[in-house]
Amino acid sequence: MAIPNQPIGETVEHPQANMILVLGLISPFCCGILGPIAWALGKRALNDIDGSYGRLSGRPQVLIGYVAGIIGSILMLLMALLYLLGSCNGNF
Repeated sequence: MAIPNQPIGETVEHPQANMILVLGLISPFCCGILGPIAWALGKRALNDIDGSYGRLSGRPQVLIGYVAGIIGSILMLLMALLYLLGSCNGNF
């Protein structure tokens, strides 16, 4: 008897799970441009994992990279805004 909504066989980790985790964790600290990349890839991977009905694993790694990518993107935009405000020298 098969259990509904359970995969038959072993699950496979999403092929980009570790890459998204690394990109997301690097983005807030040194390479802010990697934040939007981790954000976009993470969203696509989360959709793939959710649509696989349990055949793909790696959701925790992808979710951490996705959230860190969002944080890295926000920090990158804030730093760019601070740089622009600082370079104006009060001359608007």
